[in-house]
Amino acid sequence: MSRIGKKPVELPSGVTASVSGQTFEVKGPKGSHSFTATDDVTIEVQDNVVAVTPRGKSKRARQQWGMSRTMVANLVQGVSDGFKKELEIQGVGYRAQMQGNVLKLNLGLSHDVDFAVPEGVTVTAPKPTQIVIEGTDAQLVGQVAANIREWRKPEPYKGKGIRYKGEFIFRKEGKKK
Repeated sequence: MSRIGKKPVELPSGVTASVSGQTFEVKGPKGSHSFTATDDVTIEVQDNVVAVTPRGKSKRARQQWGMSRTMVANLVQGVSDGFKKELEIQGVGYRAQMQGNVLKLNLGLSHDVDFAVPEGVTVTAPKPTQIVIEGTDAQLVGQVAANIREWRKPEPYKGKGIRYKGEFIFRKEGKKK
């Protein structure tokens, strides 16, 4: 039995949801999103509560049950509150700044990195060593943060690079004479 799947998803005020066939659509103050579930689950909306139930007892139905409930919960949170990832840049001379819809990164490479921000995501650089990524789609926000971090992952000796806020980097001791 799925512990995640059996929990109902409550709709906050200002958020409406509808189901047509296997397509779940949710609208809120920050926009609207939809999700098409597999035929292994049933999605029902009753009294500001969304319930996901499996069809049958097969392994695939139980797998899709928890995943579908999580997708529904992410859509509801995205249109009501949104998602946010924060990145920190550490290193001498490493910095970031926004120029229009392009994030310019100076990361100690022979050239500046120009990262084009995709549609549906807002990227800001409040400080030269901080990047904030916001949006309504959890997957897209996380992927943009991972793509930016990929340019210069934190290294274990000095800790230089781009890291998530609050991320712990295991530090290694350098070689000795």
